[in-house]
Amino acid sequence: MLRNILIGLVVILVAIQFIRSERNQSAAPSPNDITTNYAVPANVQTVLKRSCYDCHSNNTTYPWYDNIQPVSWWLNHHIKEGKEELNFSEFASYPSKKAKHKLEEVSEAVTDGWMPLNSYLWIHHDAVLKPEEAALLADWAKGLQRQM
Repeated sequence: MLRNILIGLVVILVAIQFIRSERNQSAAPSPNDITTNYAVPANVQTVLKRSCYDCHSNNTTYPWYDNIQPVSWWLNHHIKEGKEELNFSEFASYPSKKAKHKLEEVSEAVTDGWMPLNSYLWIHHDAVLKPEEAALLADWAKGLQRQM
């Protein structure tokens, strides 16, 4: 009986590997990307792309474990939620009030240390924000918010 259950679970696990998730990778850069519409210094762009863009843009750099189901489903759900909260690739399409609020949230999130998420940092050690990088992002977000 136990053997049949284990065989069934293995068959299901193998079968779900053929059900692929939609990839968050656009063919062309978005004309609404924050980096093409606002002043984003190169050092800020580097930090944003390394620590934020995987979950908060239209272009995710997928890790090796994205090819394993059901991990891929969880990962894509997480990316979808991240983009609903803030999408740097569509930032210029936000109404001014929303854009200012999102910049305020960016500043708070990196200052308070709740972004990037700890669950993301477990494997993406390079995305950890050093204190000076968090301060750089927070100051840039506040400055851009004042300019808008």
